[in-house]
Amino acid sequence: MDRQYQKSQNLCAAAARALSNEPRLHFRGDKLYRDQELVPIHAAHLRDNTSSAEYGIRPLSHKRGKVDSVSLRLLHCNETLHQQLCPKEPVVRLIFEILEQFRCETHAPEAMPGMKVNIEGNFQSWSKEFYASGLTETHLGILLFTVVQIVHSRLHSQPINPQIEDHIEATRAGIVPLIGIALAGLRQYRVNQQAYAEHALYIASVINEMIEDERALHTVEDKNDTDEAISAFSLLLDFDNEESVAMAAVASGRSPTFHDSHTDYQVFTTQYDREIHATKLVRKALLTELRQQLDERIQQQGVNVKLLSRQLAAILNIPERDGWLYGEEEGYIDGRRLSQLISSPSETRVFCTEYYRRRPNSVVSFLIDCSGSMREHINRITMLVDVMIKALGLAGISSEVLGFTTNSWNGGKAYTDWLKQGRPSLPGRLNECCHLIFKDAESNWRHTRKDIAALLKADLFKEGIDGEAVHWACQRLYQRSEQRKLLFVISDGCPMDTATNLTNDKYYLDNHLKDIVQRYEASNEVEIYGLGIGLDLSPYYRHNLALDVGDSITQEQLNEIVMLIAKH
Repeated sequence: MDRQYQKSQNLCAAAARALSNEPRLHFRGDKLYRDQELVPIHAAHLRDNTSSAEYGIRPLSHKRGKVDSVSLRLLHCNETLHQQLCPKEPVVRLIFEILEQFRCETHAPEAMPGMKVNIEGNFQSWSKEFYASGLTETHLGILLFTVVQIVHSRLHSQPINPQIEDHIEATRAGIVPLIGIALAGLRQYRVNQQAYAEHALYIASVINEMIEDERALHTVEDKNDTDEAISAFSLLLDFDNEESVAMAAVASGRSPTFHDSHTDYQVFTTQYDREIHATKLVRKALLTELRQQLDERIQQQGVNVKLLSRQLAAILNIPERDGWLYGEEEGYIDGRRLSQLISSPSETRVFCTEYYRRRPNSVVSFLIDCSGSMREHINRITMLVDVMIKALGLAGISSEVLGFTTNSWNGGKAYTDWLKQGRPSLPGRLNECCHLIFKDAESNWRHTRKDIAALLKADLFKEGIDGEAVHWACQRLYQRSEQRKLLFVISDGCPMDTATNLTNDKYYLDNHLKDIVQRYEASNEVEIYGLGIGLDLSPYYRHNLALDVGDSITQEQLNEIVMLIAKH
């Protein structure tokens, strides 16, 4: 279900880019981003609370309705002017944001009737859910709900749901005389954002005064009920806090230490760091045994490696010019065949075209998180990587398999040195990095198949310092001559090193990983993909895929990885 949800996000992101003319839009988890900047969504009916588990029972048109509405907002709202006009008071701003969103939605093109259907369907779905929640039973809940229904009906020329209309009739009769002129102004100035805003601000101010008067007449318990109704419209009246997630995702946050205390990422000592071929850590007899176990598991999967190889070749092999094709019916005129036009006027095969052959000019690197929590998934990951490496080799594409862990738990010798030096504050990374090479790009699968099996050695798995590992893997790719460079990071969570987290703060390594990935994504020299094991890695990687947790691999899962590459 998580994969289905992620597919819907990808489709909706493509629609958003096309409709808003914003090529940089993409989803990370359930949030819409413009490059690294979160796109603010403050209108209540556009907040997406659908979890991946609930996705199967929600029509895709409702999701599309939210995306279409946001796209129209990006296209038709002058954000600079909006920020100048936007009030500071939370409730006034809440209403003002909703009314501005309604204005943008009225600009849905007549040539796209499906967009109007999606937008209306999403609004009606939200209205029914809010009505069924019981929040309209409070004085302020019904007041806010009534204003939204009236304005939406007036701007879109759509009738209010009969059941809802009966429920809000008394409230509507009380407030329409107060805001009637402003309502007419909203409809009149839909194409003039500044003139529209004057009427929207007036309505928001009138409703805010009514709310304040109502709150003053009630007890503390009643005030709590009304606050609940208000919050239900915006989820949070803190408009800068957007932390809701729709599917299982890594826990990420802001590190004051990383952003405020250091100009650069700090490492206490690199004295004990090492880069080593993993086979040096495994006995040959054990390596042979592990490879035999791996082969038996892969044989049981029934994966078509040759088909996977053809798919990868079609995507990754780059067309290169390789001469000419003669005797064609279109293309460039072949001067050597002009005499045929005289001798055979009906002859049309006097053209030539450039011939292109797809040649391998890519390198793919798999960087595997070898932290302790990955141990339970390593059988499946090793099968996945081994099959991918074999298929890439058949396609003539270079590949390598890397891993990262630490030499010790809880800091090791680096932590001991820190203690001896009197525990200086904010030491930065405080453990011994261990970067593992299971297969280098110069070697083929047949010669390194045993080396890949070293992944199955259980005591390799300790803690994980992801940011430095991604930087290391990217630097290795930089040294390659291939035109296209791809890095797949396989992980089941956020960076985790106990000593570093305790001596800095919880998100120090987390923020360093984000910084590293953002820099490489901006350079466009290495394509970085995150493969999350039962987890959404979108807070770190723009291009990501959540893989099911299990002990087997399927052709469908491999196809999803191929499609992830194809979409780049």
